[in-house]
Amino acid sequence: MMNSKNKVIRVREVMKQQFDVIDGRVTVMEALRTMKHVETKSLIVDKRHDDDEYGMVLISDIAREVLAKDRSPDRVNVYEIMSKPLLPVDPDMDIRYCARYFEKFDLSRAPVVENRKIIGIISFTDMVLKGLVNF
Repeated sequence: MMNSKNKVIRVREVMKQQFDVIDGRVTVMEALRTMKHVETKSLIVDKRHDDDEYGMVLISDIAREVLAKDRSPDRVNVYEIMSKPLLPVDPDMDIRYCARYFEKFDLSRAPVVENRKIIGIISFTDMVLKGLVNF
């Protein structure tokens, strides 16, 4: 049960607002070379059209699906290893519920979606280090 003295910390307060969006047809190597926000440990794969869904590739996906299998990052396209569709998080969700959501669906990070657009990325690290430590 939530204590009324506890301040509600919303996902939008602790999410990373800078993230990389790539085309799913690029190779893993091209995606890694263009990655500017390494701290997110992920790449958002853009929608191809309005009725499409976003995808995501985690650095751990690249390690498992390319590196560990000795596949060439120049020959593997992002769409081959991405997760899609994604389980989104609402920016106004309390981080305590977000942590439970992550646990229930075995997530380590997720897109924060508002009006069908990704506005950030949230991870367990963000919730714990920014949510618990800084508030």
